[in-house]
Amino acid sequence: MTNNTFLNRAFVVFALVLLVVNGVYPMVWVFLSSFKNDIELQTSPVQYLPQSWALTNYEQVFSQQPFLRYFFNSVFVAGISTVICVTIAALAGYAIARVNLPQRRLIQTMIVAASIFPVVSLIVPLYQMMRSFGWLGNYMSLVVPYAAFSLPISILTLTAFFQGIPKDLEDAAMVDGCSRFGALWRIIVPLAAPGVATASILAFVNSWNEFLLAVTFATNQATRTVPPAVALYQTEFTFPWGIISAAITIAIVPIITIILIFQQKIISGLTAGSVKG
Repeated sequence: MTNNTFLNRAFVVFALVLLVVNGVYPMVWVFLSSFKNDIELQTSPVQYLPQSWALTNYEQVFSQQPFLRYFFNSVFVAGISTVICVTIAALAGYAIARVNLPQRRLIQTMIVAASIFPVVSLIVPLYQMMRSFGWLGNYMSLVVPYAAFSLPISILTLTAFFQGIPKDLEDAAMVDGCSRFGALWRIIVPLAAPGVATASILAFVNSWNEFLLAVTFATNQATRTVPPAVALYQTEFTFPWGIISAAITIAIVPIITIILIFQQKIISGLTAGSVKG
């Protein structure tokens, strides 16, 4: 075995261990905790498996808060923001990939630069903007920022895919009478399905998991999403780990489902840049 082969295998093993420790183990621990009662959660030494696998915590998730409403709000906000984001990203990515824009590199650099600002640094101007628009406590106060924050990575992802599609295909479509806009939606976007799926999933997950904007702008029960809702189960004197674990388990089910269904497209989308000439 050569040194390079050994190093490659060691790196793969290290990455897998890191993934399990940082991702899989916490998720499994939260899932198991959602079936435990308070006594089992506080037992020392730690008791990994619940004794009764009771659904009491899940029942209290829905009885103590209108969790179904919060779940719907998250689906609606994340879904609408994803559609807006990917639509704009497809148009922008196509323009960068196909149109002979002046200062194309500068435009791409500015797109990357727009993604480096943390949300917390923009919370005050965003709050003032939402208040001036009258959007506080409205779905739009979350939909618009979520779409904007996911735009840079979506544009870069779709640009890479569009550049890998032969230009002759859309030229042939336009010769047959299709407009440039029609060629984009009928030819290019379907061929770039893995990229579109990747951009959509990344945008959806970012919107679904976001907490700071949701807790700041969704100021009423009608528009509150799942992340800030989970924090409501904690009180001044108690921290119900079992109920919170059950709420988190319910919240991650859509993400896991989407990833399992579209895993092949996600892998194709994430690796597109490494094989593109």
